[in-house]
Amino acid sequence: MRIFIYLCISLWGCSMYAQNKEVLYDFIELPQSLMLNPGADVDFEYHVGIPVLSQIHVNAGFKGASVYDVFADDGRSINDKIETTLNNLGSNDYVTLTQQLEILNFGWKSKKNEKIYYSGGLYEELDLISYFPKDFAVLAYQGNQDFINRPFRFSNISLTGELLTVYHFGYNKKVSKKLTFGARAKLYSSIINFRSTKNSGTFTTIETPNGNNIYQHIINNANVTVKTSGYASLREIESEDTSDGARQVKNKFIGRALLGGNLGLGVDLGFTYQLEDQWTITGSATDLGMIFYTKDVETYRARGSFAFDGIQTPITTGSEGQDVLDELEEAIPIDTLSTAYAAMRPLKLNGSIKYSFNRYDDGTCNYCFEGEDPPYLDGIGLQVFTQFRPKRPQYAASLFYYKRWFSFLRTKVTYTIDDFSYKNIGFLLSTHIDKINFYISGNNLLEYSNLAKARGVSVQFGFNYIM
Repeated sequence: MRIFIYLCISLWGCSMYAQNKEVLYDFIELPQSLMLNPGADVDFEYHVGIPVLSQIHVNAGFKGASVYDVFADDGRSINDKIETTLNNLGSNDYVTLTQQLEILNFGWKSKKNEKIYYSGGLYEELDLISYFPKDFAVLAYQGNQDFINRPFRFSNISLTGELLTVYHFGYNKKVSKKLTFGARAKLYSSIINFRSTKNSGTFTTIETPNGNNIYQHIINNANVTVKTSGYASLREIESEDTSDGARQVKNKFIGRALLGGNLGLGVDLGFTYQLEDQWTITGSATDLGMIFYTKDVETYRARGSFAFDGIQTPITTGSEGQDVLDELEEAIPIDTLSTAYAAMRPLKLNGSIKYSFNRYDDGTCNYCFEGEDPPYLDGIGLQVFTQFRPKRPQYAASLFYYKRWFSFLRTKVTYTIDDFSYKNIGFLLSTHIDKINFYISGNNLLEYSNLAKARGVSVQFGFNYIM
C-alpha cells in the first residue's frame, strides 16, 4: 500500500493544472483571443489557422507539492520525504490537467456589414481535476493506530475527467464605436467521461469498552458514486483480448469525436468597452453549457453502513479477513447502474482593464498594418480569472504589460498570482511576416531553470494566416 501512495504522490507532482490563459487573453492581434472572449475587439478581414497547428496548448503543474519535494537529493530517505509531503498536502489541494489542440479555426468579415465578424472551428480538449484524498492517503500509508476516534471522510474523494471535441461558431459585432459584443455557440461531443463528486460518509475506528486493544471499525452512511460514460465498451474490448483491440479503440474515439459521442450544448459570451480613448474594459464567460450522457453509461454506487470488531482493518489475509470482507460486501454492495446523467461544463470567467499609451504616427506606418489607424504602442492593465470546480472555484489575477515593437512584432509580459505560485511570470511573442502569423507563449518562466521544483509550467504556440 505504501508503494501505491508513493506512486500517487509522485504522479501528482508531475501532473497538470488550470485553463487560465492570461498571456493570450485580450491579445487582439491573434484570432485565438476570440476563443477566450468572443467580444474581443479584433480587426481582421479573415483568418485561417494552419490545421492542427493553429494552437497547441499544454499546462503542467500541481498545487501543494513538486517533484523535488519527493526526489530531492538532500540526504533524507524517500520514505521521510513522502511522509513530509503527505503531511503538507490537504484535502483541498488538487491536480488538474488541461490540454487543447485546435484542429480547425477560421473566420471572415461579413460582406453585408463590415462591423460583423464570423468565426468557427473545431478543437479537442482534455480536462481533469482530482482533489487529494488526504484522509484515505493517511489511512493507507500510516494506518489507523494513531487515529483512534478520528473520522476518515469519503467526501475527500472528488474527481472529474473528460475527453471531448468541440464544434463552435462565433458572432462578433462592433455595436458602436465604444462597444463590441460577441457570442459563440458550441456543440460538445464527449469521447469519454468519469466523475465522482459529492460523496459522503465516514470510516472511524474506536476503542471498545472491553479494552485490551480491541477496536470497533465503523463505516457510517457511506455513499460513494463513480459515474462513467464511454468506458464500459472499452473494457469489453480489453476483455476480448483480440489482436486488433488498439484499432477498435481508435475507431471508437474517432467516431465519438465526429458527433458520435454523448452530445451537449454550450455558449460563450463576451464584450469589449472603450471607457475613454485610452481605457478599455473586457469581460467574458466561456463554456456555459452542459453535456447529456445517455450512451455507454455505467455508474458504480456503494451505499450503506457496516461495523466490525477486531485489532486490524479488514485488509488482511486469511479466512477471518476474508469473512469480514464478505460481510462488508453484503452490507455495502457495489451496484452497477445504467442511468443517464448530465453534467455542467467548467464555467470560466475572465475580465480585464487596460490603459493604452504612447500613440505613434510618423506617417510611415512602421508600427501598423496598411489601412490601420495609428496604434498605441504600449498598454498596461489587470486581468482576473475564475474557473468553477467541484469543491470551490479557482482564482487568478494578473498584471500585464503589452508592447508593439513594429508592425511585425508584438509582445506581452504578465505577472500572475494563483493557487500554484506567487511568482508566475509569463511571456508571449507574436510575429506577423506578410500574412503569416506565428506566436509562442509560456508561463512560470522563472521555474524553467529547475523543472523538478516547478509547481507549474505552461507552453502554447501556433500558426495563422491573417488578412
